[in-house]
Amino acid sequence: MSDNENGPPEVSAWAELKLPDLLFNDAIRELHAAIGKEWDYLQQSACQTAAGRAMWKHVVHDPVAGLLAGETHLRSFYDKIQKDRLKNAREISGVILAVRTLWFDSKLEAALGSFNGGEAQVVLLGAGWDRDTEKPLPLDDWLTALPQRRMDARAYRLSSLKESDVFEVDFPEVLQIKTSLLQAAMEPTNEHQHLRITAKSLTRVAADIRANDWVEKLQTSGYMPEKNTVWVLEGILYYLSHSQAMQVLKIIADNCAITHTVFLADFMNKSSTMLSSSTFHFYSDWPDHLLPTLGFSDVKLSQIGDPDANFGLLQDPLNMFNKLRSLPRSVQTHPDDGTPCQRLYLVQASGSPK
Repeated sequence: MSDNENGPPEVSAWAELKLPDLLFNDAIRELHAAIGKEWDYLQQSACQTAAGRAMWKHVVHDPVAGLLAGETHLRSFYDKIQKDRLKNAREISGVILAVRTLWFDSKLEAALGSFNGGEAQVVLLGAGWDRDTEKPLPLDDWLTALPQRRMDARAYRLSSLKESDVFEVDFPEVLQIKTSLLQAAMEPTNEHQHLRITAKSLTRVAADIRANDWVEKLQTSGYMPEKNTVWVLEGILYYLSHSQAMQVLKIIADNCAITHTVFLADFMNKSSTMLSSSTFHFYSDWPDHLLPTLGFSDVKLSQIGDPDANFGLLQDPLNMFNKLRSLPRSVQTHPDDGTPCQRLYLVQASGSPK
């Protein structure tokens, strides 16, 4: 029976929770048990991210999201969605994650197309969590889908990467678990035996971008500064200190003088970091003004709900994202209820040798 016969696609997708068969595999159960015991809250939010993508599978293509999420996080996210539906909420849990994922996917594909068929590299940067944070964040509705870490599989799910060398930079423990889960999915006896890397190549680089040696490790792993490069910083910058974030931005901006460089990232404004001042650090109220000072050009900024950051998922004019878009960005407090104007900016920038 088609989705149309069942109602809107999201109704069919959320009618019942269907766990991937692979989650009942003993090896995968052991891996997720280790995550539950050894990873702290912020580390485990990588699984929450994957659960969000799995719950929005009717719009986000990610065949391994459920595998990466694990049963606990899938059930938790599913319950949140059901509660939102019962309340007739204007924003369903995970919608901001779905929109953000689709925005990054679409901009990445467009950026690779802008290289006119030339060889390209894609660098997916991960960042550290605040190890001093011992308790969960005060998750507001929109923040529930703004994960602290990524556990994405773009190199396995995006056909647009077929001519690109992909580098994933993250902590060794994150890369190890992720690799083990994906390898288990690719075993001949499993349902995902057809799973293959869609990128031209995939290289995992164990490094901490807060340190001073991550670029050296990236280059040692095969990254070539002279090749066209797309840098993807999704859900990363606001967990860095101001000095760390600025250093990362400057390193990437300096590449604009060497080769055609495209930069994709999301930024919090100051009010958003107040959700948890012990966790969120770096912010920019005006990233479209900041980036040109570092050497980027052609900077484009979007907010959740804008024409290129909507994807038909935010039609209600009274949802929180559309209400924020109607206010000037300089407004810090919402005039209707006095709440802080917490914004997430999706930013694309580029640069080339002059």
